[in-house]
Amino acid sequence: MHNIIEQFMRYFMPNISDESIEQFNEIVSLKSFAKGKVVLKQGQKPQNFYILKSGVARSFIKNNEEKEHIRTLYTTLSTFGSLSALIQKNDSNATYDCLTPCEFFVGNFQAFIELTKTNHELALFYNRVLESLFIRTEKRVDELALLSATERYLKLKTEIPEINNLIPQYHIASFLNITPVQLSRIRKKLYST
Repeated sequence: MHNIIEQFMRYFMPNISDESIEQFNEIVSLKSFAKGKVVLKQGQKPQNFYILKSGVARSFIKNNEEKEHIRTLYTTLSTFGSLSALIQKNDSNATYDCLTPCEFFVGNFQAFIELTKTNHELALFYNRVLESLFIRTEKRVDELALLSATERYLKLKTEIPEINNLIPQYHIASFLNITPVQLSRIRKKLYST
């Protein structure tokens, strides 16, 4: 049994049984990906979900001018995948790649869904993960609408203190939905006082 998987599952369901954890553990495998490795391309039909053991990954979309817009940054114990595409059996509307070297637990989504049909605990676990993803998405939308760029940057620094040392500034700016020049001005203002 992977301790990280147990920790991940108990975060959502502290009393989940060892048997359910073991069943889940049997459908995931640990894989390493190099910095820059694309895990899933926009337009591909996904089959897997991912739990990040280490590193930083992202999901992004491209606009009509091929400019990338980061939707989400993922760090340790984040779970991700093109969920709507997995559920609807459609193509992914985003690309997922590694901003640093990453280790993921990779699981087949359909195999997991089959487990939830016979294991009530895993069905509840799935529900709690979905609730968490919904809350995370709602918070992200609210932050983009309500917080200033400086507030978004400071919040990101609180959540990922070493972010400036982990990924390039233009990726941070994209995640914050600002230009690199705006980010540079924010950083200069914050750190020159």
